Amino acid sequence: MADCDISCRENGPFLVTGNIEIKDADGNAFDLGGKETVALCRCGASANRPFCDGSHKTAEFKSNEKAI
Repeated sequence: MADCDISCRENGPFLVTGNIEIKDADGNAFDLGGKETVALCRCGASANRPFCDGSHKTAEFKSNEKAI
């Protein structure tokens, strides 16, 4: 079993669940506040990148990847 799970939300963020650490380009870890699940922006419109703030809704972001 994997230590983390990443799910693509239809027209929304990546949901990342599990034992994770997210780092910036300099290797500094973001404070996840003890959360076991975080939503990562993939539309580019979030004011809180790399985290999702729901802006995909007003940006009309569309994406619905399916595993083959």
